[in-house]
Amino acid sequence: MAGQALVERALANELNAAEDASHPMRYQLRKTSPRQSTTKEILETKDGEVARLITVNDQPLSPDAETNEEARLNALLGDPGKQRRRKQAEDEDAGRALNVLRALPSAFLYQDAGPADGPTGKVEKFTFRPNPKFAAMNLETEVLPAMSGEIWIDSVYVRVTRLEGHLQQDVDFGWGILGRLNKGGWIVIEQADVGEGQWRTVRFKMQISGRVVFKNRVFNTTEEQTHYAPLQEGLTYQKAVETLLSGK
Repeated sequence: MAGQALVERALANELNAAEDASHPMRYQLRKTSPRQSTTKEILETKDGEVARLITVNDQPLSPDAETNEEARLNALLGDPGKQRRRKQAEDEDAGRALNVLRALPSAFLYQDAGPADGPTGKVEKFTFRPNPKFAAMNLETEVLPAMSGEIWIDSVYVRVTRLEGHLQQDVDFGWGILGRLNKGGWIVIEQADVGEGQWRTVRFKMQISGRVVFKNRVFNTTEEQTHYAPLQEGLTYQKAVETLLSGK
């Protein structure tokens, strides 16, 4: 498959996978920042994700913290409206991510950088730079014309295994009213087959500074997603909460 065609096919596969909610998973999410690290057990349900905090700074929760976490989950059971609001927020985040994913084929010019060894085998590497003909269609895609980087593709499964992007200039978004991202920021996203042909994000790193609604912020975080296991399709959030409370 020719280079540009391989990129387009892989991005189309990522879009199809992102829009497919028929393979819910259970997994652990470890999030690390300069302040602390946390690990959560997360179950994906038809009503949105449900999570239970299991460690802080890689240490088990104290008895008081465990009690508080159980109380929070029990309160969630008794308040379906809270879960509906959470699901709505998840859907809005997913919609923004899809806006970016749909723009990737036209937002950049891709150049074949040759084969390489990836974490799970051979990949084809491509560099990318902004396409001068691309016009941002929404707030989420305003950052793309300022970004360049690399994308790695598993040429057997035609899936993206790594995407690394760097901001080459400052970016104002929302006409500069909502904020600015500073030149030099970067993100890295890594994916892998986590079983039964399901590809998921396994590592996400971001280091970006800027101003968001008049406040200077530094986003410096690493997320690692592990222990993936399939769940029954159609699982309700109530059943997921009961599972987390039971410790199974």
